[in-house]
Order: sequence, then structure tokens, then C-alpha cells
Amino acid sequence: MFLKKKVLAALSVLAVGTMVLAGCGGSGSSSSSGGDKMVLRYAENQVKDYPTTKGAQKFADLVKEKTNGRITVEVYDSGQLGDEKSVIEQIQFGGIDMSRVSLTPLSEFSKDLMALQMPYLYRDADHMWKVLDGDIGKKLLGSTEKDGIVGLSWYDAGARNFYNSKREIKSMADMQGLKIRVQESGLMMDMVKALGASPTPMAYGEVYSGLQTGVIDGAENNWPSYESTSHYEVAKYYVIDEHSRIPEMQIISKQTWDKLSADDQKILRECAAESSKYERELWAKQEQESEKKVRDGGSVITKLSEEARAEFVKAMEPLYEKYGADYKELIDQIRAVK
Repeated sequence: MFLKKKVLAALSVLAVGTMVLAGCGGSGSSSSSGGDKMVLRYAENQVKDYPTTKGAQKFADLVKEKTNGRITVEVYDSGQLGDEKSVIEQIQFGGIDMSRVSLTPLSEFSKDLMALQMPYLYRDADHMWKVLDGDIGKKLLGSTEKDGIVGLSWYDAGARNFYNSKREIKSMADMQGLKIRVQESGLMMDMVKALGASPTPMAYGEVYSGLQTGVIDGAENNWPSYESTSHYEVAKYYVIDEHSRIPEMQIISKQTWDKLSADDQKILRECAAESSKYERELWAKQEQESEKKVRDGGSVITKLSEEARAEFVKAMEPLYEKYGADYKELIDQIRAVK
């Protein structure tokens, strides 16, 4: 732990030492002659060819173009600057400038985001993007500022679905007794219990062997993860129930943000919004490629009927009382979006 703190401190010092802050007075928004150059460090935990990493690089390219090279964004992929939680901590005190993070670790710092993790919150993808691209999404992007973090835009991370090695899931009755791997989260464990299955916390890297040996019957994840981990080889039944749609957020340290001119802040928001559209296109393409691969590999894909999904949604009512009570007004607003 002591060594980890020393490493974090060293990273912080390096960041401060290598970053030249832009002047805020009289600099043109797209002219390199009106202010000093600035280098921003962007942490990304995914590999170089992943949609979110490509989105981050698109953002960096746009910023460089729109500032004529005055602001440079350096993207550090593959977790070079630490895991998401440690990156968020460093962003809070300015040790790292920017990142793209999942709402799961971010909500530990900004509780308002907990509502977006509730199961079966959205009717479908269109519903989610109407929420996030609208007034609710803008308000939530601003909800993190009190925690030292400025939200810039939303990235897609797809929908999570159940898969198993035993049978097709067409109704809640088919979930009964299945041992489903979940993350170590009270909400996720209670969700699986409410559907009649048995939640089994397990490290992600152990899921394949767990499915192969029968320690677990199934798990849940999005299309690209189901395919890239080869879980489809040992759990061929995949049901499209979309129980979880947790978006991701592009963020910048408030300390860094406050040192930018209003013009530069506007540029970064515009570039973040444009990179978000690009990332969503990449994500949709990757989902299609992953779905085709697992179908060609023999997976049995089932989409829940509207009646069956309504049954799954109804089973979540106790969870909304337990975990969503503090966010009831926000949840009602989200569900009311048409």
C-alpha cells in the first residue's frame, strides 16, 4: 500500500511538472498564438483498438485540430496510469487530467449516478440515449463537479444480458436454480435472486473455467465481452434481456478545467460530444461483429418477448424500494422520457 501511494504521488508530480497551463487572458479559441501550449494526460484502461480508446484518440485529434496544436491530449491506454478507481482519485486532485470511466466506480465518488445502475431502467437503447442526450443527461454530467470532476460526454458500453450452459431462457421459470456469476455487488446479487437464480460472485478471469467445469451455470455481460472471452464456447444459450445499460463518462479534473479559458472549455465540450458519436458508432459495429461470430459459433440466441420482459421488470420492484428510494424522483423522470 505504501509503495502504491509513492507511485501515485510520483505520477502526480510528473503530471504537474510536465503540464504547461494555458493562459486564460485573451487567447483565441483556435489560435496557437494567443496562449501557451498545454499537454493533458488522458487515462484509458482499455486496449488501443477498443471503441472507447479509439473514441479517446478521436477526441485528442479533434482538440489538436481545433486549437491548431496549442492543446495536446496524450492518451495512455491499457491502464498505464492505473485502474479506474485510482485514476478517478488522481483526477480529483489534478494528478491526471482526463479519463473515460464506467459509472460503477464513478458512482462511489458521485452518488447521484447510482440511479443509472438500476436494472431494467430503460426500455431500450433509444430510450437511454434520449435520456442522456437530453436535459437529464446534461444535469448528471454536471453532478460530479462538487466532487472535483467535470463530466464532458457519454460513451456507450452496450447492454448486459444473461447467458448459460443449460437451457434457453424464455421466461423467469427458466432462470430458476441457475448458478449465475455476478460482480461483488449487493444490487447485482439481489437482482439475480429476484429472478429465481443463485448469484455466485467470482473473479472475471475465472468465469471460463467455472462454466467449463460446472462450478457456475452462467454469467452476464455484453456482446463483445461474451465473444472476446470465448464464453460462448462453454455457455451457448444467450438471452437478450438487457437487464443493465450502464453508460460511461468522459471526465476532466475540475482543477484542470478551471485553468482553461471559456473558449477552450467550449472547444473541449464540442470535441467530447463529437467523439461520443464516433465511439457509439464503433461500439454498434463491434456488437454486430461479435453477435455474428457467436451465432456462427453455434450460440442459441433468444430475445425475451414483451410479456416475459415485463415479468422480469416486475420482479425488480423490491430492488427499487431497497436501492432506488433515494433517487425515486430521478428514476421517475427517466422512465417518463418518451
